Amino acid sequence: MNTNSHPRHLSKLDRVLSGIERALGTVCGAAVEARPSPATGHAEIHLDESDRKHAAGLMRVNHTGEVCAQALYDGQAVFARDPATRIHLQKAAAEETDHLAWCAQRLRELDDRPSLLNPLWYAGSFGIGALAALFGDAVSLGFVVETERQVEAHLHEHLQRLPEKDARSRAILEAMKTEEARHATKAQARGGAELPSPIPSLMRFASGVMKAVAYRI
Repeated sequence: MNTNSHPRHLSKLDRVLSGIERALGTVCGAAVEARPSPATGHAEIHLDESDRKHAAGLMRVNHTGEVCAQALYDGQAVFARDPATRIHLQKAAAEETDHLAWCAQRLRELDDRPSLLNPLWYAGSFGIGALAALFGDAVSLGFVVETERQVEAHLHEHLQRLPEKDARSRAILEAMKTEEARHATKAQARGGAELPSPIPSLMRFASGVMKAVAYRI
């Protein structure tokens, strides 16, 4: 029997294999929330078919955004150089797992489905996260700062576009918006570097493509 009381140090290969396991859980819809959905306590209000489809499209985009967030954090954590940075990324990813589960639950309530392209979104985002990490922890954390700022702006836009009666979706997005802003603040405090132009603009373009496609597919 192993009597060593210290946790086993995970090699880079161990982290890659763990990431693969997390990837499968993410794209297969196996995410389980650690905290109850913010929608709890808000009554389900009947939406006409047009509003239901619109709300579902927006929540599908947000679900895909959380798939991408999981992939980004996973890619960054695998290649983080400082163990403390890796732990920081993993803690943020845990909150993003809640977001993923909340959005998936809301999609089911709206009688709709996640994006069919989530495996593709995950693979691309994991690669981007890994690439950012290879440039060093300061760049990787700076990528978190810029990503979360853009996500916060995106969530603000969706809060304006949701059907007014859809209080359950609104409660989820408001909670997510608060936590995304906190992730950006913490990453900046840990030394996240300002990303040079044109990287933020390219990120916004890629995000715009994802949102346009995921709304429908």
